[in-house]
Amino acid sequence: MNIGISSSCFYPLETERSLRRVGEAGAKTTEIFFNTPSELTGPLLHELCTIRDAYGMTVTSVHPFQSFAEGYWLFSEYRRRFTDALDLYAPLFAAAAALGASYAVFHGAKTQLIDEADYAERFFRLDERAKQFGVRAAHENVVHYVGETPAFMERLNTLLGGDLCMVLDLKQAKRAQEDPFTFLARLGPQIVHLHVSDSTDTQDCLPPGEGAFDFRRLKATLDSLGYDGALMIELYRRNFQSDGQLTRAQKFLEAIWQ
Repeated sequence: MNIGISSSCFYPLETERSLRRVGEAGAKTTEIFFNTPSELTGPLLHELCTIRDAYGMTVTSVHPFQSFAEGYWLFSEYRRRFTDALDLYAPLFAAAAALGASYAVFHGAKTQLIDEADYAERFFRLDERAKQFGVRAAHENVVHYVGETPAFMERLNTLLGGDLCMVLDLKQAKRAQEDPFTFLARLGPQIVHLHVSDSTDTQDCLPPGEGAFDFRRLKATLDSLGYDGALMIELYRRNFQSDGQLTRAQKFLEAIWQ
């Protein structure tokens, strides 16, 4: 199992400095969370590739900085804007390819302004554009977004002919009051990437090993599904006090998955 740390854990530190901190924490697998257009090309992208290589890391996925606006660009009632957006996201897919990432992670729309068949057709076209760069578009479950429920993701997968790539985020499932094991039971073969964190009854995002989430059950479930993606530790900066907690979280998961 590839167990990694997302650069987003260190936001709002600049992305290249965040990636270096990931490497210093000992992670060999990472997700890069882009934060502005200049990071997708030129010197900054080159620096990210250099840091990746210096620490011997593999980049599994990337996350666009435009997530807050995906409903506007991709899933609004103004179809011409969606057509233009396919070009808008091309630099993201090119950067993902340069970094060796397999997936670009999307949140989708907050409000469903178009019918589900149209939503699926647009996500299909977005994924087809990503494929031109050797990347897949992957839809994440995010609270207060249309994809927060297993039911929506199932319908989307059906409309996509069973070809949905999904990212399962444990903290987002908890915030949406959805059982992550229900996502796994109903969409297991579609789940290609996991954002992992721990939790308690009162805290919804902690470093793995510092809460009560049943990671052994998660391992057993993923093993039964033949899951071969990554487990990406993804926290907010306020959810940990030291980089050592991330290193310990990684070792905690490695001990379960050994």
